[in-house]
Amino acid sequence: MIRINHHYLKLKASYLFSDIAKRVAAHQQRHPDPAVIRLGIGDVTRALPEACISAFHQAVDEMAADVSFRGYGPEQGYDFLREAIAENDFKSRGADIRAEEIFVSDGAKCDTGNIQEIFDAGTRIAIPDPVYPVYLDTNVMAGRTGSYRNGRYDGIVYLDGHAENGFIPGLPTEPVDLIYLCFPNNPTGATITADQLKEWVDYATANQAIILYDAAYEAFIRDDALPHSIYEIEGARQVAIEFRSFSKTAGFTGTRCAYTVVPTTLKAFSATGEAHSVHSLWSRRHSTKFNGVSYPVQRAAEAVYSDVGKRQVAELIDYYMANAHLIRQEMQALGYSCIGGENSPYIWVSTEKDSWAFFDMLLEKAGVVCTPGAGFGTCGEGHIRISAFNSHENVNLAMTRIRQALAS
Repeated sequence: MIRINHHYLKLKASYLFSDIAKRVAAHQQRHPDPAVIRLGIGDVTRALPEACISAFHQAVDEMAADVSFRGYGPEQGYDFLREAIAENDFKSRGADIRAEEIFVSDGAKCDTGNIQEIFDAGTRIAIPDPVYPVYLDTNVMAGRTGSYRNGRYDGIVYLDGHAENGFIPGLPTEPVDLIYLCFPNNPTGATITADQLKEWVDYATANQAIILYDAAYEAFIRDDALPHSIYEIEGARQVAIEFRSFSKTAGFTGTRCAYTVVPTTLKAFSATGEAHSVHSLWSRRHSTKFNGVSYPVQRAAEAVYSDVGKRQVAELIDYYMANAHLIRQEMQALGYSCIGGENSPYIWVSTEKDSWAFFDMLLEKAGVVCTPGAGFGTCGEGHIRISAFNSHENVNLAMTRIRQALAS
């Protein structure tokens, strides 16, 4: 008799954004007009930068001729992209990361979910709350947790974020092996200073732990004093893996390109205490289970680092950050406490009410979709996340509708 992986039965009934999609679809059936404005899921709305489109077209044309056709590429990514990433995203900021330490993939979501496979099932996990659901759910699937009770899984060390600590959780108070961090944070938009990040690196060093650092939103940082990469911190090469994405930075949500950095100096240990290269293990996993990102997509990603590409990407980021500024300003004017929206495209709004009820109210009365904070963990209750990823026109209209809904 074939048996299922029983750990899947521990998962909540459905993924957060699936729940939201179902509620929105039901609302649209009841109220086809006016159109719903989506400020919930973090999907971009503007076209790819022209530099990326031109590179994309040129690469597709290469695929049309036998002499320039590309078949299977290197699973880790083409050298032209890996070298551009190393030079522009790390060496330019004083971070010692080499091209061979970069693994190109089809999404940071995939990599943050898959990376846990190379660690022992008994690994003790520390996960922030609120949190991007993928970190948690993939460890549930892998069998690292107990049952789901009272909004949390047994066997996970939760790192609480709340208004008092600015949604930057403190160090674990019990031993852990693998730590998930995300800054600028999804969902809260909170950012971390270099001194604060150094505390985490020092903790991981002292405890022979590894930090999984999700920096997918680093391009939205406006404060020059804030670190863009954990590798700007001394000692991080020995204790950290970093995840990056072109999805929000350059609009690649539908094009799919990201990368993970695994330094050759990073070690993990066998049951007998023998040190092993995490870089080698991830390379083995990546080569076995992934066939690489397509050549045209990687050429489009490379164009992000051209002079014109950098200008066009900066314009995209500025566009969305103008939306973020407006959302934060409007919600604060309505009397709500907010964080994010200054170095992040997400605005985390304290509603002091049931977050799903607030979500339903905005959907029904304003036709605006946000994300209920409770979907990100127990510490997210009483909050909503509003995304800046939409047009200026839609964001302005959404804020008008919200003002009217809250006044009625």
